[in-house]
Amino acid sequence: MLQDRFGRTIDYLRLSVTDRCDLRCTYCLPQGFRGFEEPDHWLRFDEIERLLGIFARLGTRRIRLTGGEPLLRKQLPQLAARIAALPGIEDLSLSTNGTQLARFAPELRAAGVSRLNVSLDSLDRDCVARITGSDCLDKVLGGLAAAKAAGFAPIKINMVAMRSVNDSQIDALAAFCIEQGFVLRLIEAMPIGATGQNTEWLDLGPIQQRLAARFGLLPQALELGGGPARYWVTPDGRASIGFITPMSQHFCATCNRVRLSVDGTLYLCLGQEQRYEFRPLLRGGASDAEIEAAIRAAIELKPQQHEFRSAPTKIVRFMAQTGG
Repeated sequence: MLQDRFGRTIDYLRLSVTDRCDLRCTYCLPQGFRGFEEPDHWLRFDEIERLLGIFARLGTRRIRLTGGEPLLRKQLPQLAARIAALPGIEDLSLSTNGTQLARFAPELRAAGVSRLNVSLDSLDRDCVARITGSDCLDKVLGGLAAAKAAGFAPIKINMVAMRSVNDSQIDALAAFCIEQGFVLRLIEAMPIGATGQNTEWLDLGPIQQRLAARFGLLPQALELGGGPARYWVTPDGRASIGFITPMSQHFCATCNRVRLSVDGTLYLCLGQEQRYEFRPLLRGGASDAEIEAAIRAAIELKPQQHEFRSAPTKIVRFMAQTGG
């Protein structure tokens, strides 16, 4: 197993397969952004399969496919099938904005993707358009219906809660998710890049208390997917609401994940700059033993915690460049 200097077991890797996205969410990518990675620098499928196979031999059990918008990467279901077949990988999931999901949901399910996280910050069409820069609500809802029909469970809805932007929409989305049997995850906006730094985050503590009172939510001990959310469940156990609080109540002491960007850079923390580049090793003839040693060296760089509150302007790269 991989352990960092602080005794945390690192068994979860989030793999960005592209930094491109068809939306421009206000907290992620600015309108007109063109600073994307050159396609020649993207890790190829063979390189991804080899590197993730070595991670799996070192104890990585969970892989999440992210972006950008991962469904913009050509032949993604084929890559998903190759990853799902790697010995040691027990859980393969995907994060998406949902705009392409109606087309790909059956293929992804057949390829071995078991769980989905879908970004949806409101059920109000105008609010969604303001946040994403696109009138995409119908596409996302259609994608959710297709994912449900394809047998995905659980389906998690990620809502970034922003003061004076969509905070008035939280209760409506919670009711929708409970009705549909989805898992709603409320997320405090993080100051990543200029877009994130210009977004006013919302303390989820009072929101959790309000939703618990309205829907009779009870604390849930069961973890859902190895991530940082703290979950509350409806009395009938049919639906859950999770709260991800990197700003008001960080969870760094239990962090079990690292992020591999599309160009093969391993980021050890969203809120710090420590990184390790694997593309030169993969394309320079390094042996598996050398890459394994590099992975262990990279994990040693993982910092104890982020500094979102004390150094909110520190991270200038955008979320899509790191990997979601």
